[in-house]
Amino acid sequence: MTSYAPFQARRPSALPTVIAGAAFVLAVFLLFDRGGWWTAPPRAEAREVTARGELASLEQTFIEVFERCSPSVAHITTRTLVQTWNGVAQQDGAGSGFVWDDRGTVVTNLHVVQGAPDVRVAIGDRRFTAKVLNASKDYDLAVLRLDGNVSSLTPIKLGSSKNLKVGQIAIAIGNPFGFDQTMTTGIVSALNRNIQTNERNNLSGLIQVDAAINPGNSGGPLLDSAGLLIGVTTAIYSPSGASAGIGFAVPVDTVNEVVPALLAATTKPTAVTGPPRLGIGNATRFRSCPVDVPQYRYGAIFTEVTPGLGAETAGLKPFEIAEDGTPTQWGDVIVAVDDRSVRTFDDIRGALAGKKAGDKVTLRVVRGLPDASRLQTVMVVLGQAGN
Repeated sequence: MTSYAPFQARRPSALPTVIAGAAFVLAVFLLFDRGGWWTAPPRAEAREVTARGELASLEQTFIEVFERCSPSVAHITTRTLVQTWNGVAQQDGAGSGFVWDDRGTVVTNLHVVQGAPDVRVAIGDRRFTAKVLNASKDYDLAVLRLDGNVSSLTPIKLGSSKNLKVGQIAIAIGNPFGFDQTMTTGIVSALNRNIQTNERNNLSGLIQVDAAINPGNSGGPLLDSAGLLIGVTTAIYSPSGASAGIGFAVPVDTVNEVVPALLAATTKPTAVTGPPRLGIGNATRFRSCPVDVPQYRYGAIFTEVTPGLGAETAGLKPFEIAEDGTPTQWGDVIVAVDDRSVRTFDDIRGALAGKKAGDKVTLRVVRGLPDASRLQTVMVVLGQAGN
């Protein structure tokens, strides 16, 4: 019988022990690391401040404009009683304005104070009650007279809107949502805009800006980079009612004509009328017409002529338009007013900015549509009624 030597016993491996030890060490390390044991404790002392250096020139401009002009900006609050479904309720409103002269006159928008028996004005840390002296719906402007001691109030400095350029800096100071002395900045986005306000009022020749304009900014100053008034903030275009990057302002050249007339009318029996007009109207939604003449592609159409005014005297012929927009009678298409092109009926009012009743304007009209259209020049004397 053959016998064999027994198998030699295998020596146990040290690898599992090594792996287990490494895992334990790693776990301990992670525990201490995540627990912040290896991190130095935070220093409790304040850090060293890095010197800022000089402000950029544009920043210095904005700061200087705000410091110089904000003391002239007014915060206007109103209180009105309104009829509701369950009786009479108190309705509060707010807006902006600015000091016009050293006699306590403040300029704002008409819609800020319209119908309000209680008007209060804050200028800096001074508080006043105020009376609405006069207003113009055509321009959405109102003038207030402050009660009490008005000494040391600083009238805002006026600039000009005649030579404004798209791209210029535009600075608005006002009280959006009741946050007084708020400055927003942007540029002049467009000129001679025409809009219809929530009060169903048509405003023309407006400055369009992209500075943030919100409820409460209405009536406040729009300034240029020199801190001069170039307009009165009057409206925003926004479905939500908040700033959508499109704001509008009444040009200062218009303000500087209307405000003195409003003030004069408080002491003299003179009427403050709207802008001069041609004596035409258009109550339809169809406001323009394509044309095919040199230099012009579209023009303004009108459906009414006011008897006895310039347009009728000059022989202008209105359109008659069916509900579907089809002309049942073709009329004259106005393509320019004093060499300024107009594309729609709403452009006409802006083209007449700065004119007065009795002034003569030269119209370029397209006649003979739809057959043999031809361009003609017509002279019209401006009046105050109609358009």
